[in-house]
Amino acid sequence: MRPRTPRPLAVDTLIAVAMAVVAVLLGQESRSQGWPELDARAYALVALAHLPVALRGRWPVGVFAAVQAAALVYTTLGYWPVVCTFGSMLALYTVASVRPVRTALACAACMTALWAYAGVVSHTPSMASVLGQALLYCSVLVWFGHLARRSAELTRRLRAEQAERARRAVAQERGRIARELHDVVAHHMSVISVQAGLARFVFDSDPGKARGALGTIGDTSGEALEELRRMLQVLREEDPQAPEGAPMPTLARLGDLVDRVRSGGLPVDLAVEGTERPLPPGVELCAYRVVQEALTNVLKHAGPARARVQLRYGSHDLTVRVTDDGEGVNPDRVSTGAGHGLIGMRERAKLYGGAISVGPRAEGGYQVQLTLPTSATHTRRGDDRTR
Repeated sequence: MRPRTPRPLAVDTLIAVAMAVVAVLLGQESRSQGWPELDARAYALVALAHLPVALRGRWPVGVFAAVQAAALVYTTLGYWPVVCTFGSMLALYTVASVRPVRTALACAACMTALWAYAGVVSHTPSMASVLGQALLYCSVLVWFGHLARRSAELTRRLRAEQAERARRAVAQERGRIARELHDVVAHHMSVISVQAGLARFVFDSDPGKARGALGTIGDTSGEALEELRRMLQVLREEDPQAPEGAPMPTLARLGDLVDRVRSGGLPVDLAVEGTERPLPPGVELCAYRVVQEALTNVLKHAGPARARVQLRYGSHDLTVRVTDDGEGVNPDRVSTGAGHGLIGMRERAKLYGGAISVGPRAEGGYQVQLTLPTSATHTRRGDDRTR
């Protein structure tokens, strides 16, 4: 595969015509240099030794062979050899810039042989100088052509790597968005489903409780729409000046989350140990989402149960523990597609340098425990990775 794309034909045509003009002007000095004056046949050979260079981007080796053949005939007829050197040199550089080194060296050997042949037929007294010039020019042309080829290959490889990184970034972003949507939709829809069932069950016997359930459905659906709107605003790339959406959920809103779950029929206790303090936004979002997913799983899978959420603020970390005394989660359901939330929790913990354990408790029920570092070193690494 060619490492360089062909140049526009118009550009190469202009270069070829310019070289032919320079060669014709130089050929007019043949008599003053002690060589026969150029005639129509010589001018035709000069054109054949330069104009094919216009096609060097498409057939570099073929063009080199054509201009070399024209130069060989021109030299054999006894004209001044220097006039037909420009096309050969540019063709050799092109071969070196788009073909393997062995091909360029073979063409360089042919060009050197032609120069040596010109020295022989012209009976030059300085054959060593002719050979030295031939080797010097060919070496320089092949070297610079090889550098151009390597530069083009590195550029192409860099573009491919950038495209691959962009593809991976898009895939990771899609995964992150999918997890966010799961966290938002799964939790809120679980609460709405429970409240809708409750309202339908007590609609006739207890209208007050039914109205309360409908109110909870309205509040929960409104919050779900708010978070979905925030996510959609993040995705609106066409309007970078759009106003920012609602803030990310933080631990300050954990009480609202617990109240909403309680209204869904699940008794939940919330306990906080240590001194509460502001934490990096990414850490708070991770902790909030883990609690949200854990309580959603209790609503969906634990059956009749009671849950407890514990936050412990350490000097350098935050520990989140969500436990319940229900039936737990069936491992088979987790492995067959219902465990995307658990996978998301593990990925979030890993992203912020934390650790998470998920599993049944010996005394019954289920436990999710998350430990996140809150020191500057760890959280800066997590925040940098999320930008």
